[in-house]
Amino acid sequence: MAMPSKPDPRPQEETVKYEVTDGVAWVYFNRPDKRNCMSPKLNRQMKIVLEELEFRDDVKVLVLTGEGSSWTAGMDLLEYFRMTEAEGLGAIRKSQRESYGWFERLRWYEKPTVAMINGWCFGGGYGPLFGCDIAIASEDAKFGLSEINWGILPGGGASKVAQELMPFRKAMYHAMMGENLTGKQAEEQGLVTECVPAEKLKERVQEICDALKKKDGHALRATKWTMRRMVDMTYDNGLDYQIRAQEALHSFGGKEARLEATSQFLDKKEFKPGLSTFDTSKVSKD
Repeated sequence: MAMPSKPDPRPQEETVKYEVTDGVAWVYFNRPDKRNCMSPKLNRQMKIVLEELEFRDDVKVLVLTGEGSSWTAGMDLLEYFRMTEAEGLGAIRKSQRESYGWFERLRWYEKPTVAMINGWCFGGGYGPLFGCDIAIASEDAKFGLSEINWGILPGGGASKVAQELMPFRKAMYHAMMGENLTGKQAEEQGLVTECVPAEKLKERVQEICDALKKKDGHALRATKWTMRRMVDMTYDNGLDYQIRAQEALHSFGGKEARLEATSQFLDKKEFKPGLSTFDTSKVSKD
């Protein structure tokens, strides 16, 4: 007879780990024996880690990945659902705010973010999946909204993420059937940016990070926020938002960056915008 599941004794500080190497913060869901499912402790710790890294000068790009063979299997059924529900509505609302809170922080992160999906990505994991700007998956990763298989709807934003990223008919089938997608299917249906063989995953993510590091950080932030804000805008509202965002970018060195980039192209013939990035180290900091 199987023994009932027990709470994870792991301290909160150990539920997330990270390392900063050459401008890239590699952040790991760190409950590999639990398929990195998200407990209240992990959700609290993830927000702490994200905020600690967000304004560090040595962090240019953030990568979110999973320790072991999973990215995250979603919310912890024991600790996030059963144990929290036993404490009443206040505990439920607190737990929801903690998880949705770091998902939101990730969506509007100051630095570019990359999801490196190395294994299972299920249910609640669609929140941080959507929160990352670029998502690269291993071919053998598995994606699923299994909620329907145990009697609830894909909540916590998961069904909205599917509806937002996937063609409607594919999203509806995905949510109603509870069948898994491979990394390749996830790419084909828009859940991820691309998928690569498992042995090439980190190499491809590093390649993307190296490219992002060379670009102007303020322009990257303005670009990613603009792309997210315009999702539910009309064309005219989107156009106006872009104009205002560019004006705001000028206050963060955007004007100096644009003038330097233009000079490198027109005067010095040092780069071609369609083929490479201008040298941001030459922008005047005065």
